[in-house]
Amino acid sequence: MTALSPQTATAFDGSRKLAAGPLIDVAMAVKAATEAGAAGPVLVFDDASGRVIDLDLRGTKAEIAARLAPGPDPEPAGRGRPKLGVVGREVTLLPRQWEWLATQPGGASVTLRRLVDDARRNTGTQQKARAAQEAAYRFLSAVAGDLPGYEEATRALFANDRAKFAGQIQGWPEDLRVYAMTLAFPTAE
Repeated sequence: MTALSPQTATAFDGSRKLAAGPLIDVAMAVKAATEAGAAGPVLVFDDASGRVIDLDLRGTKAEIAARLAPGPDPEPAGRGRPKLGVVGREVTLLPRQWEWLATQPGGASVTLRRLVDDARRNTGTQQKARAAQEAAYRFLSAVAGDLPGYEEATRALFANDRAKFAGQIQGWPEDLRVYAMTLAFPTAE
């Protein structure tokens, strides 16, 4: 989490969406709702991962905001080029792999960085789809396990079948259904 991309979250009071947006705003809405006697259970989900966020809502808004603020980024240290963010770590390869790396222009480090960047570019879409499925599954597991069509919906989710997933969750409360679709298929219209 960085200052440029603050953590966003969505809170639910039972099956009703309570708040969505920056985590501090959601936390304040949850605090107000629980103090007003929300029916509950009140759950807060990280929009990126679908994980439940446990909030400490004691104290004032400033105290809560201080607890939610990200800590300073640790300074890179050690070998390499720390100002560029280069981090030295151990890599274990077979002798034939080391021999191949030694023959590549720029040496082993340049070649490994190039291979990693190429792999990230080529599998980025698949990784994003898998992350979306996992986030949706975490959310569904937390709120929808007892709802009709849950098992078929999770099967459709992991089969990447948007139409079948939407059909299985059609009878669910609207706020849960909309959020589940948003997590599961973030780039779909």
